[in-house]
Amino acid sequence: MSNKEYIPTLIPSEMDRFHADNTNWTPNIPNTTNREYHINKLDIITQKSSFQVLPHRKTVHDFIFLKKGTSKRNKGLNKYEFGASSIFLLPAYQITQHEMISDDAEGYYCHFDEKIFEFLPKNYLSDQFSFFQFQSSPVIQLSEETLKNVEFILNRLLEIYTTGDPENKNLIAYHLLVLFEELKKELPFQVKKTKNSFFDITERYKNKLSQHIYKYQNISDYANLLNITPNYLNKCVKTCTNKTAQDLLKEMIILEAKTLLKYSDLHISEIAIKLCDQNPSNFARFFKKQTGLTPMEYLQKY
Repeated sequence: MSNKEYIPTLIPSEMDRFHADNTNWTPNIPNTTNREYHINKLDIITQKSSFQVLPHRKTVHDFIFLKKGTSKRNKGLNKYEFGASSIFLLPAYQITQHEMISDDAEGYYCHFDEKIFEFLPKNYLSDQFSFFQFQSSPVIQLSEETLKNVEFILNRLLEIYTTGDPENKNLIAYHLLVLFEELKKELPFQVKKTKNSFFDITERYKNKLSQHIYKYQNISDYANLLNITPNYLNKCVKTCTNKTAQDLLKEMIILEAKTLLKYSDLHISEIAIKLCDQNPSNFARFFKKQTGLTPMEYLQKY
């Protein structure tokens, strides 16, 4: 199946090849035995104007920090343009597309698997740092003081990484946590989430939706994946988002459908079967009810 027929989910070992196949960029990344973490300076992208990456997901979190220059990147179907002294953070399994990076761009790219924080409770990042939640804005503008601290931490992370020593995993994890605490200071109006099971289950549910939307379209299936009842799942989601579990499921189906309509070579009838196991007319009615447009009208508009 080609990349034009579905949205691929990439593990770290597949990323270089995917980028090389979709851009004129030749990977120039230091060898490392640690597949759970990677960082590089943007300097290694020698042909930045051609660095345009098609929609995909990653099994790891990532971020791009810009000291200089501009970039355009998507989170879901939302496009963001960000510039100097800013950082773009993306949670694992979120659909993304990289549209451009300016030739004068300076900064860092980093991705990491949450498994490197083995000493922390599960879902700690999304609980403590809103920028790792699926519905959050991914761009943070940095103050002068935070900018200096972020640069120092990223430079140190690069130094640790280039040694290639797998024993440095905890050192990397602790530096990343310090980085995230620095970024958190830039969110003075952030709503502090209470650490409780409702929030934890809701975030896990969003993550499962992103991973399994092609396979499961029933709330009971996701409740089984989370080892809870459908009613309890709905209670958790309603408490945290004021939406039902079914609402979030429909939103994910529509997000995936819009992405396939916009970027894939699939016909509407093929998308209907692939994503919802429905005939085209039922899929069209569902799509219009959620968006106000038929799939064909959406194609013509975008």
